[in-house]
This record gives sequence, structure tokens and C-alpha cells, in this order.
Amino acid sequence: MSRHPFDRRDFLKTAVASTAAVTVLPQAALGWSGKASGSHIETESVPGRAPYSGPPRLRFAVIGINHPHIDGQIGAVQRGGGELASVYAAEPELLAEFTKRYPGVRVARGEDEILQDGSIQLVLSSIIPDQRAPLGVRVMQHGKDYMADKPGITTLEQLAEVRRVQAQTNRIYSILYSERHENRATVRAGELAKAGAIGKVVQTIGMGPHRISLNARPPWFWVKPRFGGILCDIGSHQVDQFLYFTGSTQGEVVASQVGNFKFSQYATFEDFGDMLLRGDKGTGYIRNDWYTPDGLSTWGDGRLTILGTEGYMEVRKNNDIGRAPGGSHLYLVDQKETRYIDCSQQELPYGRLLVDDVLNRTETSMPQAHVLLATELALKAEAQATKLTFQA
Repeated sequence: MSRHPFDRRDFLKTAVASTAAVTVLPQAALGWSGKASGSHIETESVPGRAPYSGPPRLRFAVIGINHPHIDGQIGAVQRGGGELASVYAAEPELLAEFTKRYPGVRVARGEDEILQDGSIQLVLSSIIPDQRAPLGVRVMQHGKDYMADKPGITTLEQLAEVRRVQAQTNRIYSILYSERHENRATVRAGELAKAGAIGKVVQTIGMGPHRISLNARPPWFWVKPRFGGILCDIGSHQVDQFLYFTGSTQGEVVASQVGNFKFSQYATFEDFGDMLLRGDKGTGYIRNDWYTPDGLSTWGDGRLTILGTEGYMEVRKNNDIGRAPGGSHLYLVDQKETRYIDCSQQELPYGRLLVDDVLNRTETSMPQAHVLLATELALKAEAQATKLTFQA
């Protein structure tokens, strides 16, 4: 057998610099029963980064707070040194709750008050999905950068307009793909993949199940033109990860399908969807659903498998059934052994890098082309999806 081309000593230097000592965990502690040589599980601690504590680096505002993801968006920018200056929302009840969570924020009288404020450099939004792209266009046309919740764009026509205005204004149109940017194990897996820990990445398999929480959903949630469809909405997370981990800068939808098997009372809703993607540097399979049962301790058993020519990684994003509690679990298998990597101290760099990009006119948080290609593939998968119906 030929020697593994990625030396483990180099791997530890590159990917786990300054790490704590490696501890071997008992197999029983994680439900592990492997017998082959090297089938133990180790845990490696990931070094953290001190939180930002200096003066504000920029002022940002929020327009539209229809999804609670706005809290994660704000948290990311605040970790990067951003100061929340003002908010506008059309719904008084949402605004009342928001100002309780952020008591120091100034409430604007309207959208234009924020757009005309020269001190605001960045606008965040989790407005109803079909309104996110039109708002982002207006933000860019007023000389500001923009960060939307996903799905950041709901139609191919909106995408074309976003591309046109972004190129015209040279402003940033970012979409917070939180299943990558806000999950510590996924961030760590990205660092390891880029360091060559599993060889060349050739495929990702992304699973994005979600709990429906019927009584907590607003009316627009059930109307496809408002949220774009399941592959446009949830699927954009996994498309982003497929592009990122394979390094693909081009892609196509090989096949896609959607269905509504449980919630037929909502005529345009989709509760299941999957797609097969092909990029210029790898392939991807994605499955999304709204079937997470109440017996699970979290909103969805999200998983990402990253297959390389010299090994693979699995990210168990929100839980690890029957094993370790909590989320952000990372397993790595290479030619030598199997490791469990503790990611609890892993920095989430997206917010810091986005603030850098706003200030320096760079693309370190995400290349603009990547942001829009991930959305484009999700929209095309939705548009060409076969509609599934099964006999009772």
C-alpha cells in the first residue's frame, strides 16, 4: 500500500496548531464498536479566538425582522465589531419584541430614514423572503452593503436584478448561510478540508431536516411564492456547502424533485425535496424535509458528509443521537485513524470577515460570485424539480 501523501505531523501542525493534548475516549462513551486497527476515537481541542472588545468598527441597521434568524445575523456582525444603530419594521408586534431584546436600538420612522443615514454602512434583514432581494437592491442603490437571511433571493428574475445592481454599484450582497457560517464544526471541517486532511474533496452529502412547529409559523410560511420553495429555502444552505467544500466555481443541477406528503391542506407548500448537483470540482447530493419528529431534542438532525480521496468527515450539526450531547460534532476518518474533534472553542469568523470586507472592500467572508451561484443553483433546482405524488 502506498504511503498516505498527507503527513499526519504536518496535519497536526497546520490544522491543530496550539491545540491541547489529545485524549483517547472510551469507545463505549460514544457508542463506538469498531474492531479494525485504528478504529478508536480521539478528541482534539480546537483553539479559540478572543472575542472582539474594542470600539465599534462600523454602524449597522436592520430593516425587516420577520424571521428570528435576525438575532444570529446581528450576533455575527457584533462579534465582528459592528454596532447596532437603528431598526425599522412594519409590524408593531415584532418591533416591540425586538426592542426588548435590543433596548438601546433607535427605532426609525421608516425604511428611508435608514437608507438616507450616511453613518450606516451595512443593512441586515430577515424580512419575508420574497421581499429580501428588492430591499437589497434598494440598499445597494443607496451606497450601503447588505446581508440577508437565507433564502436571500426567491426567483431567477430577482437574481438577475441583484446581479445587475451589484455589478453597477460594487456593493456587497451577502447571504448568511448559517448552517455553515454559524456552526462551529462545519467551520472547522472547512479548515481541515482546505488543509488537505482528507485529500481532494469529490462529493458532499447534505441533509437538512427541520421541525415544522405548526403553531409558530406565520401565514406567509405556507405560500410558495413568498418563501421560494423548499429547495430555494432550506436547500440553499446545502448548495453553499457543496460549492465551498468541493471548491466548485461552476455548477449544474443534474436532477431535482419536490413533494408535499404531509401538509396537503397548504396547496403550494413543499415538505420534501432533494437534488443532485455537478460542479467543476465535485458532486453533491442534498435532501431537505419538514418531518423532524417532536421526540428529537433539537429542530433537526442536520448532517454533512464530506468525501475525499484520502478520507472523509462527517459533521453532526445539531445533535449526535445516542452519543455526545449538544451540537457541532465533527468526525474525521483518514488512512491512519478515526478522530472526534471538539469544536466548542472554534471561532465563527463570518461576521468579523464581513465587517473587514465592508471596511476594506474585499471578499474574505465569501466571494460575491459564490453567494449568488449558491442561490442560482437552488433556484434552478426548484424551478426544474419534478413534482412527486405517491398513491395512498
